[in-house]
Amino acid sequence: MCIRDSYRTVPKNGDELSILGFGCMRLPLTKERRIDEPRAIRQIRDAIDQGVNYLDTAWPYHAGESENVLGRALSDGYRERVKIATKLPSWMIKKREDMDFYLNAQLEKLKTDHIDYYLIHGLAGDLWDRLESLGVSDFLDQARADGRIINAGFSFHGILDDFKRIVDAYPWIFCQIQYNYLDEDNQAGTEGLEYAASKDLAVVIMEPLRGGNLGLPTPPPDVKAIWQKAAKKRTPVEWALRWVWNRPEVTVVLSGMNEESHIAENLAIADKALPNLLTEAELKLVEEAGRTYRTLMKVPCTGCGYCMPCPSEVSIPRCFDIYNKMHLFGNDVEAKFSYALSMGGAFSGTRSYASQCVRCEECLEKCPQHIEIPDFLEMVAEEMEDEDLEKRVAIGKKMLNME
Repeated sequence: MCIRDSYRTVPKNGDELSILGFGCMRLPLTKERRIDEPRAIRQIRDAIDQGVNYLDTAWPYHAGESENVLGRALSDGYRERVKIATKLPSWMIKKREDMDFYLNAQLEKLKTDHIDYYLIHGLAGDLWDRLESLGVSDFLDQARADGRIINAGFSFHGILDDFKRIVDAYPWIFCQIQYNYLDEDNQAGTEGLEYAASKDLAVVIMEPLRGGNLGLPTPPPDVKAIWQKAAKKRTPVEWALRWVWNRPEVTVVLSGMNEESHIAENLAIADKALPNLLTEAELKLVEEAGRTYRTLMKVPCTGCGYCMPCPSEVSIPRCFDIYNKMHLFGNDVEAKFSYALSMGGAFSGTRSYASQCVRCEECLEKCPQHIEIPDFLEMVAEEMEDEDLEKRVAIGKKMLNME
């Protein structure tokens, strides 16, 4: 499998980028929850060998280790075959000098003298205004002039009006937005995608599977029934990715691939992904699936983990994942047992219940989806932590021979 025929062109510089990018936010882990570096390096190099030439990382990914691992993965001649994208941790910037500090540290971690595609990370309107006042435009100008940055861009998690304003505020080469068939009208959305493209920006897509929920091998029954109506059968992952690639404005779609089977499946889909390939009937099916998912999913969480760690030790993404899946599949008994095992400390030894939330609200300013996390945690606790919770924890520990 090779996807070198499935490249799209960056309008302003002519770069040919693979339509599938390798996202390094969710690399494979060991049992100790650290990056499984030998496996991650094999996966990254295998993807490159099969034509992937855009690799995306960031300062906070894997508690700062993602950039280090990617830098080591790109030794032995792999660096020259790819474009590296990483990001300025915008929320950590207090003064103009911080910008150079982080960029220079990232160059060292990635073992390179330049970043091909450098993004200002996670912008929304207020954050962009603050960075502008600190001199971010001057920073980008200087870093481009001295060669540390080749192309400047930004990733975005705000509202549409702010997105358009930021697009117009600097001579960007590209931007990165969240886009999938649940988020057509969320954040930048379809209108933002089209606006950026009208300004000749390359558009990189994150969360095409909405934190994996759109790619579950066995979708919720109501969604499965929709896919079964299609004349041409596809997996849930293929429906989701093809829907994004159907848009000619899209340049690269990022996927956090931490299983070899995921890489193989995504490469196979990318090999035949052309714009405007889906029929009108197929687009209507995707629209119907989107409406169904919106009805079933209770929390718009993508599992990015930006909200962590929680000072009260609540496992926020895991709480929401189990809660969402309970409503997606209607499996109350199984979901409550899974919640008791995961949150009751059966695996980690630390309790991390939703009810431990004290509404400190530290998570609110970190969440790129702008989720009212304490309110949703209260809903989770109300439904998942009933009078039989501790009985389930005890049964689970006994099953695992922990007691």
